[in-house]
Parts: sequence; structure tokens; C-alpha cells
Amino acid sequence: MAAHVATVAFEGVETTEVDAQAQIAPGLPAFTVVGLPDKAVAESRERVRAAIHALGLALPPKKIIVNLAPADLMKEGSHYDLPIALAVLIAMQVLPQDAVDGYVALGELSLDGALLPVSGVLPAAIGANAREYGIICPAPCGPEALWAGDIDVLAPASLLALINHFKGVQVLTPPERVLQESVRNSPDMKDIRGQESARRALEVAAAGGHNLLMIGPPGAGKSLLASCLPGILPQMEAEEMLEVSMIASVAGLIAEGKLSRQRPYREPHHSASLPAMVGGGRRATPGEISLAHNGVLFLDELPEFPRTVLESLRQPLETGKIAVARVNSHVTYPANVQLVAAMNPCRCGYLEDAGRACGKAPRCGVDYQSRISGPLLDRIDLTIEVPAIDTLDMLGRKPGEPSAVIARRVESARTRQRERFAALRLPFRTNADANGDIIQQFTPQCPEARKLLERATENFRLSMRGYTRVLRVARTIADLEGREQVETQHIAEAVSYRQAPLLQNMKVA
Repeated sequence: MAAHVATVAFEGVETTEVDAQAQIAPGLPAFTVVGLPDKAVAESRERVRAAIHALGLALPPKKIIVNLAPADLMKEGSHYDLPIALAVLIAMQVLPQDAVDGYVALGELSLDGALLPVSGVLPAAIGANAREYGIICPAPCGPEALWAGDIDVLAPASLLALINHFKGVQVLTPPERVLQESVRNSPDMKDIRGQESARRALEVAAAGGHNLLMIGPPGAGKSLLASCLPGILPQMEAEEMLEVSMIASVAGLIAEGKLSRQRPYREPHHSASLPAMVGGGRRATPGEISLAHNGVLFLDELPEFPRTVLESLRQPLETGKIAVARVNSHVTYPANVQLVAAMNPCRCGYLEDAGRACGKAPRCGVDYQSRISGPLLDRIDLTIEVPAIDTLDMLGRKPGEPSAVIARRVESARTRQRERFAALRLPFRTNADANGDIIQQFTPQCPEARKLLERATENFRLSMRGYTRVLRVARTIADLEGREQVETQHIAEAVSYRQAPLLQNMKVA
């Protein structure tokens, strides 16, 4: 009879059940792994052989066949070591079959039998919990698995410790949930002197989760403004934290099983490739836009990114998810991000400074800014100009408002949004998440505000998407002020963020 041990294969953050089967049959000594294994899985037989030898046992001189079913599903990763070893030990009658029944096992084996951490433990535990199974994983991953809910977690440090536990010789210590310390490493908003309009735009963007583009010369403070954003964002709720942690788990970014309530902040270099941004590669791993889910994706020097990379952002910015299609896999990752981007007005950066601009101005600015397509700009809610600063003037100014004070206003605005959507039984968390049909309910009741919105729509030739985004921003501004209705001043401020002066007024002779 064949031995059976349950494990999983990963398809994005989802899991598929895999049955690790082992059979020892008469024949020439051999150890074969079948079921579409990749190189890491095929090499597991040597790690399993060494780990069993470290227990003081020897594989029988017979034909050992391990099958990973379903056989037509590609198996990737080193986490199959433990289920394969357990299946072989059951086939050798070292362990009884009922010892592992009701458990999903995953873990990488060291040559001395120690269990090494693997990626994907959290989604595997969530899938196991849905089947009312427990999970067996390496000791460093035990705290991570506990976040799946009320689930039985066995987290041994070695294969020997697990065998002794099943035989009743040793009792495994249950793991405990661990959260990373909430330490904000981002700069404080008080370090930004001047730039009041940019500070205000950053607060509005944080309050509603809106996309933001900053345009200005080098040294104006664009990167500093963006790095201050995590300090004014509220911490993630439990559901958001679980979503983010599942992606981080698949990417192997959770250390010691510790989860964090801090929102992700990703800032890839402009040389990032398309697979690095959207995800892909041999195992269709998550890219930067998925790793920034429920957080911030900061793209500095926006026009310097390859055009294919920038255009790939259009779909996830609209839908909140990204589909990664490969020959052997087609997976979908969450990608609900707040895009914050910064750029110079032209390649030299001094388009509006007559004394420093290059001789090609203003043509150089038109060419440089045209690298950003209209459809991508249409998905950005706030576009602002960050002007050059007078260094001596800035040194004489008092520090700005600290991040802690702004964060309290942002938290209050987001609380109003959550309560509003909860009262309507809608799954949205921020105004930026709400779809067009819901946003239409926020159309201002004030006749003057409606007329202003209509004039702006006509003058700026706003698309339906642009019209909806103006309403979203206006609703966020009203939430920051604690107003129930969207009023004229809210529409006026939202419209002012729709087009930056540099983009709107540049003319070429």
C-alpha cells in the first residue's frame, strides 16, 4: 500500500491540494520522484536520503517511488521535502499512517534532519484551516501559521523532534503569535519647511488613498515628501494585514514568523524590469506592485521607467489586482496600491529657470513629459507642482506641523469613510476604492458646487474616469473637514489637483 501525506502547491496566494504518495516495491534499488517536479523537488530525494540517514536509519534496498498528485500540476519549491520524507517513513513503517492524517505538511530538510523555513506557510495554513486540517511546518514558521485562525500547528525544529512527538517520546512546544514592533522609520513632516501646497496634497492623498504625482526641479523635496507618507498613514486593520502578509509569505519576506501592521512602502529603481514590477519569472512570483498591496508604491523619476513598465500599471491601478500569465501558470495577485510618483519637468530638471534651463527648452519639457501617457495620467487623482525652494529662506522658517498631528486627521477621515461604507454594506475602505456608481452618490447637493463641477468637466474635458476621481478627492477633502456634504470649496480644491500647471500650460513655438 502507498503512504499518503497532504501538502500544497501555490498558485499566487491561493493553494492547491497535493497528495505526496510513497511506495516501496521489489526491484532494483532506486529513489524516484514523479508528478512534474522542478529541479528543487527532484533534488529532494538526496536531502530526504541524508536526513533519514541522520536519524540512524537506512532506506531499504528496494524501489522507492514518490508521486506528487495531481500529476499534471507543476510542483515547484523545496517545501515538498518534509511531506516526501514523512511519506517514505510511513512506507517504511517507521510512522503509522494515522499520525499525519488531518495535517498539511511543508518544510525544507537540511542534511542533518533539521527543518529549514520555507515561503508560503501563511496561505498554506489558511488553506489547511479551510479544510479543517492542521499544519506541520518548520519551527521558525510556526508563529506565521497561527495567524490562519484556530488551527493545530506542529512546528518542530527537526525531523527527529517530529517523529518523537508522534511516538509520544517528546511534546512539541506550541508556537506563539508574534507581531513586529510598530516602529516608524520614515522622516517626520516637521522636517519639511515650506511647500504648504505639497504638504496639503500629501495629507489629502493619505486620507483617501489617492494616487499622487509631484512635478518639480531637483532639490525641491519630492522624495522627502514621499518618504514622509508612511508616517501619516494609519496602521492596517487585521484583514488588511492578513492580505499583505499572504503576499509577503509567498515572496519569502516574513522573518521569524513576525507579521507587521505597518503599511508596505516600496520604491523600486527606475531600471526595474516588467517582471520585477508586475510579477513573473519561472515561478510567477509577486512583483513590486503586489508587494505594495494596501500600501504605497513610490516611483521616483517616473519618465525614466521603461514605457512597457509604466503602461503595465494601468490595469492594476483601476482594478486593484494584477494577472501574471506565463506558459505554465496564470495567477492573480492583489495589487490595491496607492501610487505616489515624482518627476522633473524635463531631463535637466530646470525647465522654468531661465538661468539654468538647457537650450532646448521648452521642447525638452514637452518631450520628457510626453513619456507619461494620457491614460496613465488619467488614473492619477492629484497632480501638483513642487516649486524650487530658496535655501536661505527655508533655513529661517520654523518647522512644519509634525506627522503625529497630521496622522490623527488622516485617521479621523478614514474612520468616517469606513463607517460610511459599512453603513451601506459595501466592501470599500477608502474613497479611492469606491466604484463610480457609489461615488455618484456623493455628487454635491449645493447648486454652486454642481455648476463648478460641470464647468470644470467641460473646461478640462474630463473623462468619466476623471470626473469620478474629482468627486472622490472632493469627498476626501470634506471628510478631512468633518463635513457631511461636498461643498463648493471642496470641488474647487479637487479640481485644482487635476492638472499641474507645468503639464497644462506648456507651449511650444
